[in-house]
Amino acid sequence: MRWQGQKLGETDAAALPGLEDRSSVLRSVSTPEFAGMTFHEVLSKSALNHVPGASRMPFAWTINPYRGCSHACVYCVSPDTLILCADGRQRPLRDLEIGDEIVGTERIGRYRRYVRTEIRAKWSTQKPAFRLTLADGTAVVASGDHRFLTERGWKHVSDAESGQRPHLTTNNRLMGFGIGPSVDQIDYASDSYRRGYLAGMIRGDGMIFHGTYPSATRTREINMFRLALIDSEALERTREYLDAEGVPTRLRAFTAKSATRSAADAIHTAARAGVAKIEHLIITPGSPDETWFAGFLGGVFDAEGSCSRGVLRISNKDTDIIRLIEEGMNTLGIPHIVGPPRPGGVRSVRVIGGLPSRRKFFATVNPAITRKLDVIGTAVKTAADLRVVDITPLPGIRDLLDITTGTGDFIANGVISHNCFARGTHEYLDLDGGSDFDSQIVVKVNVVEVLEKELRRGSWQHETVALGTNTDPYQRAEGRYKLMPGIIETLAASGTPMSILTKGTLIRRDIPLLVKAAQRVPVDVQMSIAMYDDELQKAIEPGAPTTQARLDTVRALADAGFPVTVFLMPIMPHMTDSLEAIDSALVRIKEAGARTVIYGALHLRPGVKPWFFEWLGAHRPDLVSSYRGLYPGVSAEAPKGYRQWLAKRARPLIRMHGLDGRHEDDYSRRGFRPGQGHVQSAASTAAAVRFTPSARAAAAAQPMLF
Repeated sequence: MRWQGQKLGETDAAALPGLEDRSSVLRSVSTPEFAGMTFHEVLSKSALNHVPGASRMPFAWTINPYRGCSHACVYCVSPDTLILCADGRQRPLRDLEIGDEIVGTERIGRYRRYVRTEIRAKWSTQKPAFRLTLADGTAVVASGDHRFLTERGWKHVSDAESGQRPHLTTNNRLMGFGIGPSVDQIDYASDSYRRGYLAGMIRGDGMIFHGTYPSATRTREINMFRLALIDSEALERTREYLDAEGVPTRLRAFTAKSATRSAADAIHTAARAGVAKIEHLIITPGSPDETWFAGFLGGVFDAEGSCSRGVLRISNKDTDIIRLIEEGMNTLGIPHIVGPPRPGGVRSVRVIGGLPSRRKFFATVNPAITRKLDVIGTAVKTAADLRVVDITPLPGIRDLLDITTGTGDFIANGVISHNCFARGTHEYLDLDGGSDFDSQIVVKVNVVEVLEKELRRGSWQHETVALGTNTDPYQRAEGRYKLMPGIIETLAASGTPMSILTKGTLIRRDIPLLVKAAQRVPVDVQMSIAMYDDELQKAIEPGAPTTQARLDTVRALADAGFPVTVFLMPIMPHMTDSLEAIDSALVRIKEAGARTVIYGALHLRPGVKPWFFEWLGAHRPDLVSSYRGLYPGVSAEAPKGYRQWLAKRARPLIRMHGLDGRHEDDYSRRGFRPGQGHVQSAASTAAAVRFTPSARAAAAAQPMLF
């Protein structure tokens, strides 16, 4: 690759927010040969990437000398968007940081449920935006690319500029609980809220005592206030609020933990002036406003309230307190009912309307006790009216924020919002932060030196290392950086087996090195070749080498003695799944000298699906309806019936051409050893042969469609 006309720029740290040490960024390079792309040369701290134990990949280690994708898509929302955090509170997105625990969702059993997750990356962007308004008054500002979960699956805010993709219409209803219309924000730092909270808390659970007792010389007057709670959050807030009102208190242990009760602390004062001030503070104002009522409900809920199994209630036998609770609920628009008196005169005020009403209560009155706000494990059952009523484009360019989460989603203004990632590859690129968005390629220029150190460790077990499972190690930039020769030599010298999957023809440059390496360690080589129609290949893989160039590379590898596996995947319904297409492809693969073929039907990852449909609408609009039938809603796989039909068509042809891996000959005499897990027999549910380590990863390694 020519690297002429290159331009060096000052490294923009904001473009690489995922790097732990920004000083490791050496420089940023752009060149006319890669219009619109920037290469960030970095000093990496590690070369070997350990595959998580929960992964289904049959190998434990990978090396990714390059990180990045030139087809990025950024989803984003307004910095003001309220994000539901793991402690049950909602905070503006602008205030959250990487590592903060928030709430996402996950399908558990029959239901999607709210679960705990964390923010793994966060960065800013500027894009056109839309205001999405729901029937309950909830509004969200997001880019047109952003996706929300509807009763019909994930949908973008708007259609693509060209082609088609699933997008919101007024026929859709979002999933979640919403936050309702925007209202005047309660000032939780105000005197009114503070005094309302003290009134609710102390009248609900405090003790004020006045009395006298005789002594030897005179009768003594006793004035005492005490509040004992098991929840330190509410106790600390009450003490802080009293201190702000000029009433200092002391903290002491009240009860010890036992088998039947939790430990409790208490705040107290015996100062007559302090007790008198407290009595004055908790008197109901003549005309309490919304802020006072919010504080009162927050305090009395911390004192006397509970929220479990979907029921939020506040109980008390004081008729005046019950009246104030009901009046506060009415004032703040929180639906509720008042139950009949129970034995002892206790009555309960219960919030009705499901999770939307409970979340509105919490968001409005701001109670102190976190454990009562928990939604983790609750099933996603939409009770609020979250019908889309308006989608309005906003003028100009807006500052928006992106986050990446562990579950792939988060709760934005009370609705389930899709995670942000680079189109279709963010899930498996092993990238942090913004290093994978919009044509930013990270190059680990010191990967060989770091790898040498890691392989010298006494703990290294010489397990197979897979290359090409995340990003292609032989992408065009390798012609400039020449990282693979050093990686190959270092792995072989350490006695480490390797497996390489690529669709790049640049691997031919390294055949002599691979031959030498294979004399020392097992070396598996796989070539991805999905399209055998030149026009279709150019349309779907415009940046990849031609089919014939890759077949010529297979021939060169086979002539060098490698039993090459070819991935005939994805096979695309109605485009490459005919008998003629499959047979023609297998003839060419066989002629190129490949030993084995592994096939698979088109698999559309969630992040890729809308973009593939956009491509389909532009190039094959006649197939859009058929594909929507094959891949409805959030379905990523083709239906089982189609896959069975494809198996009956492909497997006999693969066997007929002798590409099912059953015709192994002894090539060890030529100085090569079969790679670990090399194909030995025909047995697979997804293909006609058993997968090698890299083969199993193929479904996660196809840059565009997998």
